[in-house]
Amino acid sequence: MVAISDNNYASVDDVASDIKSKFAEGHIGVIFPILSRNRFSLILKSIARGANKITMLLSYPSDEVGNHLFEASELDKYGINQNITVLSEKEYEEKFGNIVHPFTGINYVNFYRDLVQCENCEIEFVFANDPTVILDYTKDVLNCDIHTRKRTKEVLKKAGANIVYGLDDILNTPINGSGFNPNYGLLGSNKSTEEKLKLFPKNGEDIVYEIQEKLKEKTGKTVEVLVYGDGAFKDPVGKIWELADPTVSPAYTKGLEGTPNEIKLKYVSDNKFADLRGEELKEKVKEEIKKKDNDLKGTMITQGTTPRRYVDLIGSLCDLTSGSGDKGTPVVFIQGYFDNLADE
Repeated sequence: MVAISDNNYASVDDVASDIKSKFAEGHIGVIFPILSRNRFSLILKSIARGANKITMLLSYPSDEVGNHLFEASELDKYGINQNITVLSEKEYEEKFGNIVHPFTGINYVNFYRDLVQCENCEIEFVFANDPTVILDYTKDVLNCDIHTRKRTKEVLKKAGANIVYGLDDILNTPINGSGFNPNYGLLGSNKSTEEKLKLFPKNGEDIVYEIQEKLKEKTGKTVEVLVYGDGAFKDPVGKIWELADPTVSPAYTKGLEGTPNEIKLKYVSDNKFADLRGEELKEKVKEEIKKKDNDLKGTMITQGTTPRRYVDLIGSLCDLTSGSGDKGTPVVFIQGYFDNLADE
């Protein structure tokens, strides 16, 4: 919603133009993209339009956010060590070529191949989990991983790559008046139409503080505000780690900085007050909360609490609440999140 209101869009041609300017030779090693029609298909279309040949290195059995090419148990069937084995396209097709994603019903290798070829660009696939494998095919590399991108760039440079860019380096400035994101480039973008990408919001900080100020004027209360995208949680069935954005929240007010500083009620009641019950136990636990230190990090009394940033926890809560489909929930209002048992 924030990116839409800011008109932060770019066309396939805009992206292709940036690709051409950065990869003049035309043969690009595209490594570790995620398997997604929404997140990567239009990016790949843009890369293909700006290149002559793509050698795509896919991690296996899944991408970095848990989308599977095939189940890990298939590796055991063939005695494949995913840490060291490089699979050619032919080897992959012989063993796993007919497998489709269980949720989407898509064979992503075929889908990506067709998409690239429709742009009159040549494509070959290689399957490995070592990024330097791509250097056996081309020294010009676009690494498309999200959360591991910085390390991947460094590994490739040290291994002798000629050109190394990440998706965060593509469209980090405007092309022909297009939208852009100075921090994340194409990371966090979504497919809008068959020829247009919606980019990650770039003016979120101005927005959150403007909203906070207006709410203060109308209510007299300071309300913390964040812009959220994907939550950071893992589906135990589909194995998908939801976070395809580079961060849960690209912008938030300063009151949301930090991590929870909580004691574990179960630990306190089972240990320190194991002989108490009912109201007496409740009152003792309240006293324990009231006298807790401002920094409980590393203490046993915190074990089992959630040591994550507030913005990641709250952003994930918002994403689960609003969903990603047709719920039509552009704003989530949360009350009582920072309350505890001892608050009156």
